[in-house]
Order: sequence, then structure tokens, then C-alpha cells
Amino acid sequence: MRIAVDAMGGDHAPLEIVAGAVQSISSLGDDDVIVLVGNENVIKSKLDEIGVSAEQSDRLEIVHSSQVVEMSDNPVDAMKNKPDSSIARMVDLASSGKADAMISAGNTGACVAACQMKLGRLKGVIRPGIAVVIPTFDKAVVLCDVGANPAPKPHHMHQYALMAGIYAELLFGLKEPARVALLNIGEEDAKGNPLVKQARDLIKADSRINFVGFVEGRYILADQTDVIICDGFVGNVVLKLIEGLAAAIAKMLKREVERIDQRLIEPFAPALETLWRKHDYTEHGGAPLLGVDGLFIVCHGSSNRRAIKNAIAMARNLQASKINERIVAKLDNHPA
Repeated sequence: MRIAVDAMGGDHAPLEIVAGAVQSISSLGDDDVIVLVGNENVIKSKLDEIGVSAEQSDRLEIVHSSQVVEMSDNPVDAMKNKPDSSIARMVDLASSGKADAMISAGNTGACVAACQMKLGRLKGVIRPGIAVVIPTFDKAVVLCDVGANPAPKPHHMHQYALMAGIYAELLFGLKEPARVALLNIGEEDAKGNPLVKQARDLIKADSRINFVGFVEGRYILADQTDVIICDGFVGNVVLKLIEGLAAAIAKMLKREVERIDQRLIEPFAPALETLWRKHDYTEHGGAPLLGVDGLFIVCHGSSNRRAIKNAIAMARNLQASKINERIVAKLDNHPA
């Protein structure tokens, strides 16, 4: 497997991205190769800074690109005006069969635009969506979409339910069809805007989907469903709120324990560490862009080397699970 990594994308690029790629080498298969895409001189300097063994070097390749898409760039304009960006070159590798998976912590909109323009969508897919794993008090839930499509149509969300359901079944090892819910301001059928009501009607009528109804925001972290569907604008806000809340709760707990008795810190430390790790975005590495004709893992903009290492592991697991083939098969299996 050839895994292309955008070495220039992200708040901590290129050092943390390159370091994460190097750290992943020990867990690669015999035929796996990491392709670092970006400014060749910069990448080589970071590899020298990290210190790479001859064995590690054999598993690394560099593909030069002269441009970088900034986080502030307009996604579509960036694809037109920066054809030699690390994102564009990485997707070119995949479209020409020279990469089996792509990973980037760069401009999410540009990643989505590049995939749609250069790779296209899987057969039957109308719009791709990003599916992220949200830890809950008991297990985890898949939230889709979290940024690929801020203003979807009802039929887009219907397809998100199909695709994210497959992802959840693979991720959680579910024996039964994933429970799918729609995020709404209330559980009652009469509540919600036209978008969620129309999406509900489509999802509810589809026998391929185990639809359990609407779910309110306060129940996202409760074990009520396996998948939650929403538009990309709301999903991105929810994702970042949960990330910030998890960090704030961990800090508040530590501060409160210290206030009660400083000596309690040591015995409470393992529990605090476990709580933080469960809600640490670096644990899962990234989120797949479901529906594109390829395997693209979108990483958090502030990803560190641990996140990149875990994103590479995710790419290998998703390829092995043949997730895209499963999505196409399910979309082709129209309900009676």
C-alpha cells in the first residue's frame, strides 16, 4: 500500500507531519510505503532533524510540490491557482494509481474540492461527507458530516446515513445494522427545519437504514445511537465544542482535585489521563471523507505526530475493510 501524506498541511507542518509519518513505519506492512508530498528540501531537512535510519528511509519517498494551500485560501480558487500545491499533487498521485490513500491536516475545503475535481465520487454518491468518531460515556458514535458540505440537501444527508452506517459497522464491529439518528432541536416529529424533516422522511423510508429517529444535542454523548447525521456546518460546530469541552472538563477536574487536597493528584492522575485520551482527537488520527473515489483521511488542523501516525493506521485498516466497495454495493442495493 502506498500512503501519500501532505507534509505541508496543518498548523504544525512540516515537522510534526513528517515525524508522524516516520513513527508509523514500524507498524507498516512489508509492502507499505509512505509518500511525503511537499517541498523536497524542506522535507529532507526535517528528516535530517528527526534522524531517520537507513531502514526507515527505504520505506519513504518524497514527491516535490512547489506550492502550499493556506488555511485562509478559498478551496476552489486554491485548486485553480495552486496546481502544484501539496494537496493537488497528492490527489494527482491517487488519481494516477500511484497512491492508495491520502492524508492531510491542511485546508479541509481544498481537500474536498481536490478530491471531487480530480478523483470524482463513488458510483451512486452525490456529495461526499466527513465522518468523525465522537467518544461518549460508554463507547463512541460516528458524526457525519462535520465540514465537507455546510449546506446539504436532504438527499445528501440520506446518503450520509447509508455511508456513515457502513463506517460505524466496520469501526465498531457491529453484528446488526448501525443505529442511525438525525441531529435535531427536539425528538418530536413536528420539530426541526425543512432540511431535517425532509431528510428524515428519506432515511425513514429506506429499509437499508436502521433509523431510530431524531436525537437532541444533549444526547450526543449518550448511548442512544451509533451514527448521528447533520449538515456540515452544525457538525463542525458540534465537533469543536466537544473538543473544547473535553479539555475544559479535564482542567476543571484537575483544579478541583488540587483544591481539595494536593495529595489526591497522584491517585487521580490515571483517571484524568484516561478521560483526556478518550476525547483526544489524536487518538483516532483523522476522519474519512466518505463517498470519494479513493481513500482520503482528513486530519485536525492542529494534528501532531501521534495524530498522523494514527491516521496512517486508519488508512491501512479502511483499505483492508474495503469500505468503498461496501458503500457502492449498498448504494446499488436499492430498497424494494
